[in-house]
Amino acid sequence: MTISILAVLLGLAAPSFTPLLERWRVAQAVEGLKSALMLARSEAIKHGGNVYLEKLPPTTAGCITDNTNQDWDCGWVVFLDANGNKRWNAGEEIQSYTTPPNITVTRSKSGVTISADRWGMMDGANLVGFTIAPHPQGISSPATKGLCMASGGRIRVVNQEDVPCNN
Repeated sequence: MTISILAVLLGLAAPSFTPLLERWRVAQAVEGLKSALMLARSEAIKHGGNVYLEKLPPTTAGCITDNTNQDWDCGWVVFLDANGNKRWNAGEEIQSYTTPPNITVTRSKSGVTISADRWGMMDGANLVGFTIAPHPQGISSPATKGLCMASGGRIRVVNQEDVPCNN
């Protein structure tokens, strides 16, 4: 009898935890992306440039929603481009990050890489924004966050009502 009552109570309570879990997963992805962008800048200053942030390919294990160059849902890698081809190759990795399950990360501009020069300036990042949202709700979810970055490195995290980044 006690077990059946407990099961009913858990069945009623479980849906109320979904928004909380979504906010946690979004926050985890936002912090991972923010850290990766700051790491890319600092490593570029340290190494005199040639540091890139590149989205992981759709063949990454567990990745199901990465369909375009704007979709960074599989995660990303920060790397020092040792051979100068502007693409991530084995042995160049500084740090890699995979996104939590059921999270979409969409870049406002299409592109698989963001580069950092020797001064820590992010090429192509001026007014670049990322939208991080739970899947499948997307931008309509109150858990949605935006990450906005200027070329000089200023990073802002905005709430759902300010997504996508405009300035």
